[in-house]
Amino acid sequence: MKKTIKDYQYEGKRVIVRCDFNVPIKDDKITDDTRILESLKTINYLIEKDAKIILLSHLGKINSKDDMKKNTLYPVYLKLKELLSTNIYFCDQTRGRKLEEMVSNLKNREIVLVENTRYEDYPDKLESNCDKQLSKYWASLGDIFINDAYATSHRKHASNVGIASILPNAIGFLIEKEVMALNGIIEENTHPFVILMGGKKISDKTLVIDNLIQKCDKILLGGGMCFTFLKAKNINVGTSIVDDENMSYCKRLLDQYSQKIVLPVDIVLKNKQIKDINNLSKDDIGCDIGPETIKIFEKELVLAKRVIVNGPMGIFEEPPFDKGTAEIYKILKENNIKTLVGGGDSVASINLLGYKNSFYHISTGGGATLEYLSGKPMPGIEIIDEKE
Repeated sequence: MKKTIKDYQYEGKRVIVRCDFNVPIKDDKITDDTRILESLKTINYLIEKDAKIILLSHLGKINSKDDMKKNTLYPVYLKLKELLSTNIYFCDQTRGRKLEEMVSNLKNREIVLVENTRYEDYPDKLESNCDKQLSKYWASLGDIFINDAYATSHRKHASNVGIASILPNAIGFLIEKEVMALNGIIEENTHPFVILMGGKKISDKTLVIDNLIQKCDKILLGGGMCFTFLKAKNINVGTSIVDDENMSYCKRLLDQYSQKIVLPVDIVLKNKQIKDINNLSKDDIGCDIGPETIKIFEKELVLAKRVIVNGPMGIFEEPPFDKGTAEIYKILKENNIKTLVGGGDSVASINLLGYKNSFYHISTGGGATLEYLSGKPMPGIEIIDEKE
């Protein structure tokens, strides 16, 4: 078992916390502060324990100076000032005398938020390549390191693995919650166990499917990815999105697990018509699952003891193509089915369609949750010390 935030004393200690403040920002305003809110339990705990707190996070990707301008953490700093009842300061540099002085001047219960760690990616990818010197520098600022950025725990970066390899370390409350929830639903021995998978891409979900299809009783496929499976069955899908590179993978899966895989029988088209899947023309484009498919999926879901949802059923941002996703969420909520929702698009659809607090667990990780569900190692968690 990994060390957790509760395994150290913090009074007067400089504590570096790797948070996940990678939030959507438009016109300098945060449009979804979920990840910031999820970090507050760890931050407030350290405030209560009289720590001196140094917050690190990335925001977006930094490949140019223009990226640096638009991906500053300053709006996050303003939001944290609203949410926290303590002194918080912002350092617009990722290293140097200014940062060092701000850290050395911190009093107990005070916080400094450091500028976007990926500023160090331009031009030499020092953060993303887990540069040793950068890791040592950041580690020199603190006494203890807490990793609470679950969404980047599948990455080996200087700000998580690098610092953790040098300082005494632990996981924060958010990572602890995520890991417990994921392990709980995967390892629980209740059936039927149903996987509901949508979204566009198959390529980043093949390992998840391979890992879970052996454990689940049914896998329901919607979203853009269903058309590759349908085409693999020699069904005409018109000009709907198809991943030809993974066609052979889909064929193999259908041959091997035909009794487990449930595909749509009708589709809502771009022109808003509803058609049986066997009656599509060469110009038809599928945008959502149809009403008969919803009924078939409902029959499987109402019997389920646990469900993992990864990806929406259609283009949920554009009514009426949000109906399939919304109806599925309604079925899961009304039948009180133990449901874990993971993956960036899934969480976005949950928030947009009004199901934010409706399920057993809604994961804050996109790629991290996919990798965890696929059984792959998570470097940002693996590096954390084990309890003695």
